[in-house]
Amino acid sequence: MQIALINPNTTQAMTDRICIAARTVAASGTNIIGSQPAIGPAAIEGPFDGAMAVPGLLKEIFEAERNGADAHIIACFDDTGLDAARAIASKPVIGIGEASFHAASLIAHSFCVVTTLSCSAPIIEDNIQRYGFGRRCRQVFATDIPVLELENPESRAADRISDFIEKSIQLGAEAVVLGCAGMAEFAAELQEKHKLPVIDGVSAAVGLAEMFVKCGISTSKQRVWATPSRHQLLGSY
Repeated sequence: MQIALINPNTTQAMTDRICIAARTVAASGTNIIGSQPAIGPAAIEGPFDGAMAVPGLLKEIFEAERNGADAHIIACFDDTGLDAARAIASKPVIGIGEASFHAASLIAHSFCVVTTLSCSAPIIEDNIQRYGFGRRCRQVFATDIPVLELENPESRAADRISDFIEKSIQLGAEAVVLGCAGMAEFAAELQEKHKLPVIDGVSAAVGLAEMFVKCGISTSKQRVWATPSRHQLLGSY
C-alpha cells in the first residue's frame, strides 16, 4: 500500500518530521511517500497562506495519483485544499484535522484543540462546526508559537502545549487534539504526562487511510466531489 503524505507548505524539514511520525504508526506493508510543493508559503499560518498553498498542493495530489498512490493525506491541520483535492483524486484523501476530530469523538465525549497561532484558531473552529463536531469541542487554544518554531527547543513548545492541556482538563475535556502536524512528536510524551488521550492528526489520518484502502472504499463522485471537467489543467502547472 502506498500513501502519499503531502505537506502543503514548502519546508522540507517539516515534511521529513511529519513522515517520521507517519511511518512510526503505519502498518508494515504501508509505504509513506512524503512530498511538498515547490512553490508556496514556507508555513501555513492563516487564510492567506492557506489560499496560496492550494495550487501547489493540488499539483502534488495530481502527481501522486499518476504515480499510483492508494490514498493521500493532507498534512496541514487546517485541512488546506481538502475539498478540491477530493474532487481531483480518484483515491481517498484524508485531512489530518478532520481525521483527528473523528478519532477524538470515538474515544472521548468532549475534547479541546491546542494549535499554533491565534490566526489559525478561527479556521479550525469553522472546520469543527462544518464537520459537525461543535457540540463535542470545548475550545480551541492557540499557543502563539509559529509553526516553524515548534522544533526549536527555545520555543518550549512541549511545555506551552502542556499548559493548555491543563486548561483543557479544567474545562472538562476528556481528550486533547494537537492542532498542527508539527506537534506530532510531542503526542506520546504529553499523553503519558497528563493521563488522557492526546491525539496527533498525522497518526489518525494514517490509520483512516489504511482502513479505506483495505476496505476498497474511496471518495464519492456523485455530487460535491465529482471530478471537475477542467482538472487536467493541473498537468500544465
